Amino acid sequence: MSIETVGLREQKKRETRQSISDHATRLFVERGFERTTISDIATASRVAKMTVTNYFPRKEDMAFDHHEAFVASLARTVRERRSGESALTALRRAFVDAVRRRDPVIGFAPPPFARMIADSPTLVARLRDLHEQREDALAAELGGDLTAKVAAAQLAGVHRVLFTDLMRRTLAGQDADAIAAALEESAGRAFDLLEPALGGYAVEKP
Repeated sequence: MSIETVGLREQKKRETRQSISDHATRLFVERGFERTTISDIATASRVAKMTVTNYFPRKEDMAFDHHEAFVASLARTVRERRSGESALTALRRAFVDAVRRRDPVIGFAPPPFARMIADSPTLVARLRDLHEQREDALAAELGGDLTAKVAAAQLAGVHRVLFTDLMRRTLAGQDADAIAAALEESAGRAFDLLEPALGGYAVEKP
């Protein structure tokens, strides 16, 4: 099998996965998450039910299509921090950059999507689980000991608070620019609160 054939096959898989996710999200927004079935999604996507579950073993992950990037985001930022940069500084910088990009991984989404999540107990529970997984991944990256777990709880906690505030503002009808301005200001205050305790923690060696 040629490299070109393998590349085309992988591209087709990515396109199929994205199509399923897009159709699922549309149906979730229109009908509600709990009222939308796997059969509905398969029919809309023009694929078999088994194809849907092969790409998405959990129905919730069709709504949270960025869940893998979300869980890995804090740990990856710390792992890739700059020379002489603490974990706190790296996470602050990355968060502000994400706000300016209106990154969906940190919670930027259209109001109907935010409402879909807020109205679904299943999705609210799944989001809580993803926040916990993200904190655990960060703790592991920081070393996994007691200090790492406490630091990760504080650093991930700031991100959780800011995510919740972003969702609240979206549901209240604020536009993306207003949300971004408010979030950047809130992030500065929140990370400043952690600076005395964590400003010198986990500094990357030159």
